[in-house]
Amino acid sequence: MLALAIFLLALVLLGLGFEMFLVLGLPGLAIKSGYFGALPDIVVGQKIVAGINQSTLLAIPFFIFAAELMASGRIARDLTSLVKAFLGHRAGGIGYTTIAGCAAFGAVSGSAPATVAALGRIMYPELIKAGYRERFALGLIVSSAETALLIPPSITLIIYGWLTGTSIAGLFAGGLVIGIFLALAFALYVVVDSIRTGRKGGAAMPWGERLAVLRAAGWALGLPVIILGGIYGGIFTPTEAAAVSVVYAVLVEAVVYRELGLRDLFRVAGQAAITNSVIFILLGMGSLVSYFITLGQFPALVIDFMQTIGADWLIFLLIVNVLFLLAGMFIDPNSALLLLVPALYPVAMTFGIDPIHFGLIVCLNICIGMITPPFGLDIFVASSTLDKPVMTIIAGVWPFVLINILTLLVVTYVPQLSTFLPKLILG
Repeated sequence: MLALAIFLLALVLLGLGFEMFLVLGLPGLAIKSGYFGALPDIVVGQKIVAGINQSTLLAIPFFIFAAELMASGRIARDLTSLVKAFLGHRAGGIGYTTIAGCAAFGAVSGSAPATVAALGRIMYPELIKAGYRERFALGLIVSSAETALLIPPSITLIIYGWLTGTSIAGLFAGGLVIGIFLALAFALYVVVDSIRTGRKGGAAMPWGERLAVLRAAGWALGLPVIILGGIYGGIFTPTEAAAVSVVYAVLVEAVVYRELGLRDLFRVAGQAAITNSVIFILLGMGSLVSYFITLGQFPALVIDFMQTIGADWLIFLLIVNVLFLLAGMFIDPNSALLLLVPALYPVAMTFGIDPIHFGLIVCLNICIGMITPPFGLDIFVASSTLDKPVMTIIAGVWPFVLINILTLLVVTYVPQLSTFLPKLILG
């Protein structure tokens, strides 16, 4: 009865529009009072602080700061211009440019909202100019930004690795494959749309001009090379790579491109600080809830339930997908990650599911949550950035949600797709 009351408390807080740290924190305190009253109150503060006092999590503020720097400067434009130079002339070329540009920016930022904000301003006018329907253009931008959550350096994969102790380098390797796979699925839809609408290609850019664009984008291309090459070459850890990305972005934008002044640097730092504060408050509260989930042996209850109904790993992963899809419709992705992973990860291990495979299933579900109404974060970022009605963007994302779900089924039931590259690189 008490468990039902606590669950209803969380639903009421969510329905009344309370901040997510309260939706997580107040039920957490209720669990402590109702079930673990003998624990001293100081444990609450200790678990919140200890949960975020992890060196691995230092990668998050660094990557977010780097993403903000690149979104405010020239790196995002150079990456997009490079992709457009090689793909823009094809039928559907601006659509391909949007997808590849988002993937390229994701490879240096790790943030889907930052990708929507940076690439949306650049690519939306180009898509409309090329004759794409407004809804299709908005849906393509919002959905393509999801690849930033899969392609390294993904902040979502860093959080999952922190929650479960899974190798972040391995998650990055698997995420690269799944991110490219999702981008190709979106590109196939662009092909179908181009055939259906009779969209034609244009004149190809001369090779001399292409090489000039490539040279201009050299500094922008250096960042993913440094990040991924440094991690897999054993030169530095993902956290150190995040710090290096900030230094590199500042030097390139301020010294090489001369587009970042001291005032701009302080403004961008302030924006990054606000974003980081929101994330770390959620992580702290999520750590408290995760502690009580573990203390209450909730994973053992789930395992007993799965054994009672005779479920195998196929049924379990179907249940995982349904839970994450439902959660993504009503709470923000990081909160879904913090609530569900501590309860479901131990169960996945009892079924012998590879932790990298499970992590990428979770991450792809988080991607879908970012674009799923009514609370998909990227929908509101696009609405604010492009000054478009939320309902217009929602109408445009539905075909891409379906593509995501089909991709999720493939990733879920073909585990080799997620694990072959990590095994090849890391053994």
